[in-house]
Amino acid sequence: MEEKVIVQEKIVLPKPRKSPILAFLLSFFFPFGVGPFYNGEVTKGLVYLFIFAGLVTMQGRRGAEAFFGILLGAFYIFQIIDSVNVANRINRRALVGGEVEAEEAIVTTEAVTAGSIFWGALLIALGGILLLGNFEVISYKTILDFWPVVVIIIGGKLIFDYLSKKD
Repeated sequence: MEEKVIVQEKIVLPKPRKSPILAFLLSFFFPFGVGPFYNGEVTKGLVYLFIFAGLVTMQGRRGAEAFFGILLGAFYIFQIIDSVNVANRINRRALVGGEVEAEEAIVTTEAVTAGSIFWGALLIALGGILLLGNFEVISYKTILDFWPVVVIIIGGKLIFDYLSKKD
């Protein structure tokens, strides 16, 4: 009688690399870029640190507390959601392998080809105006009177992009 040897292959999935819960907790309790640092995104962590520091600094300006308080709250919620999403994306990439990376590469390529310099120019202009306000070249009261212009420009840009894609 012959013995039958059964060989079973065991598939071992890699352990998730980042904990979304830990990313949430770090971003919740330390909203100044610790979540992106945990996820390995050092540049994004530094940018978040400067944004958070700038928004907190702007809280001391007379007459602008409410506006910058809303921005600070929105940034706080955004950075928590972003840190959790990045941790989940890192885990999906580790579990699935190359499929998610190829899918993300296609999305990234589309985003790069569809982009424009509008957002960069808008942020530079907005930063320049706020910097001039810090050095009291222009007053914050004047800046805050005209903030709806930024919303109008963004809306016009979105309509222009929609109409140009339709053609």
